[in-house]
Amino acid sequence: MSKSHTKSQPAAPSAPHGAPAKGHTLLPIARASISTALGRPLEAAEHEPWLQESGACFITLTQRGQLRGCIGTLEARRTLLADVKANALAAAFSDPRFSPLAAVELEHTEIEISLLSAMQVMQFESEAHALAQLQPGMDGVVFEYAHYRSTFLPQVWEQLPSVPEFMAHLKHKAGLPPDFWATGVRLQRYSVSKFKESDLPPTSAKAPVKEKA
Repeated sequence: MSKSHTKSQPAAPSAPHGAPAKGHTLLPIARASISTALGRPLEAAEHEPWLQESGACFITLTQRGQLRGCIGTLEARRTLLADVKANALAAAFSDPRFSPLAAVELEHTEIEISLLSAMQVMQFESEAHALAQLQPGMDGVVFEYAHYRSTFLPQVWEQLPSVPEFMAHLKHKAGLPPDFWATGVRLQRYSVSKFKESDLPPTSAKAPVKEKA
Protein backbone atom coordinates (compact mmCIF):
# COMPACT_ATOMS: atom_id res chain seq x y z
CA MET A 1 0.00 0.00 0.00
CA SER A 2 1.49 3.32 -1.04
CA LYS A 3 1.78 6.09 1.51
CA SER A 4 0.04 9.39 0.93
CA HIS A 5 2.35 12.36 0.44
CA THR A 6 -0.33 14.96 1.07
CA LYS A 7 1.06 17.63 3.35
CA SER A 8 -0.99 17.95 6.50
CA GLN A 9 -2.11 21.41 7.54
CA PRO A 10 -1.27 22.82 10.97
CA ALA A 11 -3.99 22.36 13.52
CA ALA A 12 -6.09 25.39 14.36
CA PRO A 13 -4.93 27.27 17.44
CA SER A 14 -6.43 25.96 20.63
CA ALA A 15 -8.52 28.10 22.93
CA PRO A 16 -6.89 29.50 26.07
CA HIS A 17 -6.52 26.82 28.73
CA GLY A 18 -9.18 26.90 31.41
CA ALA A 19 -10.90 29.87 29.79
CA PRO A 20 -14.59 28.88 30.25
CA ALA A 21 -14.38 29.18 34.04
CA LYS A 22 -12.78 32.60 33.67
CA GLY A 23 -16.06 34.08 32.52
CA HIS A 24 -17.32 34.03 36.10
CA THR A 25 -14.56 36.47 36.98
CA LEU A 26 -14.20 38.50 33.79
CA LEU A 27 -17.84 39.33 33.09
CA PRO A 28 -18.41 41.11 36.41
CA ILE A 29 -15.19 43.07 35.89
CA ALA A 30 -16.36 44.26 32.47
CA ARG A 31 -19.78 45.24 33.81
CA ALA A 32 -18.29 47.05 36.80
CA SER A 33 -15.99 49.06 34.52
CA ILE A 34 -18.87 50.25 32.33
CA SER A 35 -21.26 50.88 35.20
CA THR A 36 -18.70 52.88 37.16
CA ALA A 37 -17.95 55.02 34.10
CA LEU A 38 -21.69 55.74 33.85
CA GLY A 39 -21.77 57.09 37.38
CA ARG A 40 -23.03 53.92 39.02
CA PRO A 41 -19.92 52.76 40.92
CA LEU A 42 -19.51 49.01 41.18
CA GLU A 43 -16.63 46.78 42.14
CA ALA A 44 -15.74 43.23 41.16
CA ALA A 45 -13.23 40.72 42.48
CA GLU A 46 -9.84 41.15 40.81
CA HIS A 47 -7.66 38.89 42.96
CA GLU A 48 -7.15 35.95 40.57
CA PRO A 49 -3.42 35.67 39.72
CA TRP A 50 -4.10 34.91 36.04
CA LEU A 51 -5.63 38.38 35.62
CA GLN A 52 -2.08 39.74 35.73
CA GLU A 53 -0.93 37.54 32.85
CA SER A 54 -0.84 38.94 29.32
CA GLY A 55 -4.07 38.48 27.42
CA ALA A 56 -6.17 39.70 24.51
CA CYS A 57 -9.92 39.84 24.28
CA PHE A 58 -12.91 41.31 22.47
CA ILE A 59 -15.88 42.77 24.34
CA THR A 60 -19.25 42.60 22.58
CA LEU A 61 -22.34 44.41 23.81
CA THR A 62 -25.81 43.43 22.63
CA GLN A 63 -29.34 44.57 23.35
CA ARG A 64 -32.14 42.11 22.67
CA GLY A 65 -29.80 40.22 20.36
CA GLN A 66 -28.72 43.29 18.38
CA LEU A 67 -25.14 44.53 18.34
CA ARG A 68 -24.56 47.64 20.49
CA GLY A 69 -20.76 47.77 20.44
CA CYS A 70 -17.71 45.59 19.86
CA ILE A 71 -14.08 46.49 20.46
CA GLY A 72 -11.10 44.27 21.10
CA THR A 73 -7.41 43.51 20.98
CA LEU A 74 -5.83 40.96 18.65
CA GLU A 75 -2.50 40.54 20.40
CA ALA A 76 -1.69 40.37 24.10
CA ARG A 77 0.20 43.56 24.97
CA ARG A 78 -1.02 44.19 28.53
CA THR A 79 -2.48 42.24 31.42
CA LEU A 80 -5.78 40.51 30.79
CA LEU A 81 -7.33 42.59 33.58
CA ALA A 82 -6.30 45.83 31.88
CA ASP A 83 -7.39 44.55 28.48
CA VAL A 84 -10.87 43.60 29.66
CA LYS A 85 -11.41 46.93 31.39
CA ALA A 86 -10.13 49.00 28.46
CA ASN A 87 -12.09 47.09 25.83
CA ALA A 88 -15.27 47.12 27.90
CA LEU A 89 -15.10 50.90 28.09
CA ALA A 90 -14.21 51.19 24.41
CA ALA A 91 -17.11 48.94 23.34
CA ALA A 92 -19.52 50.99 25.44
CA PHE A 93 -18.31 54.48 24.57
CA SER A 94 -15.91 54.48 21.62
CA ASP A 95 -17.30 52.19 18.92
CA PRO A 96 -17.69 54.64 15.99
CA ARG A 97 -20.72 52.74 14.70
CA PHE A 98 -22.79 53.65 17.76
CA SER A 99 -23.48 56.53 20.10
CA PRO A 100 -21.97 56.20 23.59
CA LEU A 101 -23.91 53.90 25.89
CA ALA A 102 -26.27 55.71 28.26
CA ALA A 103 -26.90 54.73 31.86
CA VAL A 104 -30.54 53.89 31.13
CA GLU A 105 -29.37 51.25 28.62
CA LEU A 106 -27.10 49.35 30.97
CA GLU A 107 -29.76 47.16 32.55
CA HIS A 108 -30.79 45.62 29.21
CA THR A 109 -27.27 45.46 27.74
CA GLU A 110 -25.65 42.03 27.70
CA ILE A 111 -21.89 41.59 27.79
CA GLU A 112 -19.98 38.88 25.96
CA ILE A 113 -16.23 38.35 26.26
CA SER A 114 -14.14 36.52 23.68
CA LEU A 115 -10.75 35.45 25.01
CA LEU A 116 -8.32 35.02 22.12
CA SER A 117 -5.73 32.33 21.62
CA ALA A 118 -2.32 33.12 20.14
CA MET A 119 -2.31 33.96 16.43
CA GLN A 120 -1.35 31.34 13.87
CA VAL A 121 0.10 32.59 10.59
CA MET A 122 -1.47 30.69 7.68
CA GLN A 123 0.64 29.31 4.84
CA PHE A 124 -1.02 29.11 1.42
CA GLU A 125 -0.29 29.24 -2.30
CA SER A 126 -3.56 30.77 -3.50
CA GLU A 127 -6.87 32.07 -2.21
CA ALA A 128 -8.47 28.68 -2.85
CA HIS A 129 -5.71 27.01 -0.85
CA ALA A 130 -6.27 29.45 2.01
CA LEU A 131 -10.05 29.01 2.02
CA ALA A 132 -9.68 25.24 2.10
CA GLN A 133 -7.87 25.51 5.43
CA LEU A 134 -10.50 27.56 7.24
CA GLN A 135 -12.80 25.83 9.71
CA PRO A 136 -16.26 27.46 9.77
CA GLY A 137 -17.51 28.12 13.26
CA MET A 138 -14.06 27.69 14.80
CA ASP A 139 -11.57 30.08 13.19
CA GLY A 140 -11.32 33.78 13.78
CA VAL A 141 -9.43 35.34 10.86
CA VAL A 142 -7.22 38.39 10.44
CA PHE A 143 -6.85 39.66 6.87
CA GLU A 144 -3.94 41.95 5.98
CA TYR A 145 -2.71 43.54 2.75
CA ALA A 146 -0.44 46.58 2.80
CA HIS A 147 -2.18 49.01 5.18
CA TYR A 148 -5.54 47.23 4.89
CA ARG A 149 -6.53 45.10 7.87
CA SER A 150 -9.68 43.51 9.28
CA THR A 151 -10.79 40.62 11.44
CA PHE A 152 -13.87 38.53 12.09
CA LEU A 153 -14.39 36.63 15.32
CA PRO A 154 -15.50 32.99 14.99
CA GLN A 155 -19.02 34.12 15.97
CA VAL A 156 -19.37 35.79 12.55
CA TRP A 157 -19.66 32.34 10.95
CA GLU A 158 -23.20 32.26 12.38
CA GLN A 159 -24.17 35.02 9.93
CA LEU A 160 -21.75 34.04 7.14
CA PRO A 161 -21.49 30.22 7.12
CA SER A 162 -20.08 30.04 3.58
CA VAL A 163 -16.27 30.21 3.49
CA PRO A 164 -16.12 32.31 0.25
CA GLU A 165 -18.79 34.67 1.59
CA PHE A 166 -16.97 34.96 4.92
CA MET A 167 -13.74 35.92 3.17
CA ALA A 168 -15.50 38.32 0.77
CA HIS A 169 -17.05 40.22 3.68
CA LEU A 170 -13.75 40.20 5.54
CA LYS A 171 -12.03 41.87 2.58
CA HIS A 172 -14.87 44.36 2.25
CA LYS A 173 -14.53 45.22 5.94
CA ALA A 174 -10.84 45.97 5.29
CA GLY A 175 -11.84 48.41 2.55
CA LEU A 176 -11.09 46.20 -0.44
CA PRO A 177 -13.32 44.73 -3.17
CA PRO A 178 -14.87 41.36 -2.21
CA ASP A 179 -13.07 39.65 -5.11
CA PHE A 180 -9.67 41.16 -4.30
CA TRP A 181 -6.61 38.93 -4.06
CA ALA A 182 -2.87 39.53 -4.37
CA THR A 183 0.36 37.74 -3.55
CA GLY A 184 0.94 40.08 -0.61
CA VAL A 185 -2.16 38.98 1.28
CA ARG A 186 -1.40 37.75 4.81
CA LEU A 187 -3.82 35.70 6.87
CA GLN A 188 -3.75 34.69 10.50
CA ARG A 189 -6.26 32.65 12.39
CA TYR A 190 -7.11 32.18 16.03
CA SER A 191 -9.70 30.58 18.26
CA VAL A 192 -11.67 32.07 21.12
CA SER A 193 -13.21 31.01 24.38
CA LYS A 194 -16.39 33.01 24.64
CA PHE A 195 -18.76 33.54 27.50
CA LYS A 196 -21.69 35.87 28.01
CA GLU A 197 -23.83 36.81 30.93
CA SER A 198 -26.93 34.92 29.80
CA ASP A 199 -24.95 31.67 29.74
CA LEU A 200 -24.01 31.94 33.40
CA PRO A 201 -26.28 31.24 36.37
CA PRO A 202 -27.99 34.47 37.47
CA THR A 203 -25.90 34.59 40.64
CA SER A 204 -22.66 34.21 38.67
CA ALA A 205 -23.04 36.95 36.08
CA LYS A 206 -23.76 39.87 38.35
CA ALA A 207 -23.67 38.79 41.98
CA PRO A 208 -19.86 39.23 42.36
CA VAL A 209 -20.34 42.85 41.37
CA LYS A 210 -21.34 45.04 44.28
CA GLU A 211 -21.95 48.73 44.64
CA LYS A 212 -19.13 50.76 46.05
CA ALA A 213 -19.70 52.70 49.24
